[in-house]
Amino acid sequence: MKNKQSAQKRGALAAAIAMVGWAASGVIAKGITELGAFAVVFWRMWIYAVIVILFLKIRGTPLRKEALRVSWRGGVSLGADIMLFFSALRLTTVANATVIGSCQPLIMLLIAGRIFGERPRRYDWLLAMVAIGGVATVMFGSTGVEGWSLSGDLLSVATVVAWTLYFVFSKLSSREIESSQYTGATALICALFATPFALASGQLFVMPSANAWVWLFILSIGPGFTSHMLMNWALVRIPVWFGSTLTLAIPVTATLMAWVFLGEDVVALQFLGMGIVLFALAVIVIGQSKAPQQ
Repeated sequence: MKNKQSAQKRGALAAAIAMVGWAASGVIAKGITELGAFAVVFWRMWIYAVIVILFLKIRGTPLRKEALRVSWRGGVSLGADIMLFFSALRLTTVANATVIGSCQPLIMLLIAGRIFGERPRRYDWLLAMVAIGGVATVMFGSTGVEGWSLSGDLLSVATVVAWTLYFVFSKLSSREIESSQYTGATALICALFATPFALASGQLFVMPSANAWVWLFILSIGPGFTSHMLMNWALVRIPVWFGSTLTLAIPVTATLMAWVFLGEDVVALQFLGMGIVLFALAVIVIGQSKAPQQ
């Protein structure tokens, strides 16, 4: 029992660190203004894929064909999620793009029991709903703010489906392959999936500047390699609904980063919503550490 709780605590910490990286990804991607969204995805994913594959080779566990077979659904889902998300960022605020995408935990709470046999407790449901209410407050507060658009919000809605599928396939893959193999396979599949879209967009004809290359590598190593490695490792040790619920911290962190680094407007109502989200998540995390999941 203690070993299980200890593993869950380590998994929760790893997932939390991954969330910070993913929150930064939207801010970094929006800040690379000289490249189109599909070009950013293309370069980010191929750099990321090469890094992961080299990492696996160096550690003596090269990427296997079996991993590609198991991981193709997760790779396609991840590719769709990133392309939709980065496109949404060019049309709406970072706050709205991340807030809408983070509504995924509600779907995970509904399907986790049926697919994985996980049983969130009643107060976990209640707190998740409170957190989603906080997310909605952040979204409502940004309506009418400069940089907001309905089309960007609609693209963000589509990311919810892709992000949910990625979480589900990540958890399912842990039954067949180790997390590092899954990370490498999804990276390669995601890069391959994004390539034809990037070529069709014509955005690859603009080569990145030296400054853009720096940020593309940061985007690939931090939110890409590090965050995905940590989350895929964590999902073996924590319930998928719990990892999903932690993603509600992304819009709060991303909104603050966009406010500081991109100068995006943040109103008082959004700060209130962020406080609600953080409070609900803190209570969920504390409860998760004290009671083993059934």
